[in-house]
Amino acid sequence: MESLWKQFDRLVVFDTETTGIEFGRDAIIELGAVSLEKGGETGSMDRLIRLPEGKSLPPFITDLTGITDEQLQSEGVAPREAAGDFCALLEGAERPLLVAYNAQFDLNFLFWFLRPFGLVEVLKKPRFLDALTVYRDRRDYPHKLCNAIETYGLTDAVNSHRAVDDARATVQLLEAMAAERDDLAQYIDLFGTHPKYGISGRKISSVTYRSQPYQRTVPLYELK
Repeated sequence: MESLWKQFDRLVVFDTETTGIEFGRDAIIELGAVSLEKGGETGSMDRLIRLPEGKSLPPFITDLTGITDEQLQSEGVAPREAAGDFCALLEGAERPLLVAYNAQFDLNFLFWFLRPFGLVEVLKKPRFLDALTVYRDRRDYPHKLCNAIETYGLTDAVNSHRAVDDARATVQLLEAMAAERDDLAQYIDLFGTHPKYGISGRKISSVTYRSQPYQRTVPLYELK
């Protein structure tokens, strides 16, 4: 991933598991991240996060992730603790890059997660890379993380719908896509949007959004 290391001194690849898809209403129940510098992994976190008193998980989320209400109560931490752990992965980086698979979704949730603790400032310094946008340019539909893992033959990667597993799988996917064609730096702060439905969630001011057609012709960064 030389094109990225020329610009950034730290990559933090992260993933969230949530109670649903509405970032202003639903909650993060697991936050996982891996911190990388050019020499390799420098840190990681994986935190289950307790829900507010009286709240419980929708059954379909337990079915998807395997996370239960009992686990959240016995193993989960307070949201503030998880927020601090995440911010610590960015400490000391001069030129950080935040990466996720479907970053629009995860960044919207992350913003609202950090906001009550006055920690959203930590998101002003990093730039952003959406691994899903890159993968859509490389392969035809379907575009789930599990499809990308299979396409690139990443036998050690697991799309378990558990946050740190999916973050580590995204690291392996980035490496595979860079080995195929290292133009990842062209996608910095460039997110592809659904050609019919447009942007999902709230716009991120530093991101350029472009409609990403299903029929691949030229890379998204060459489209106007």
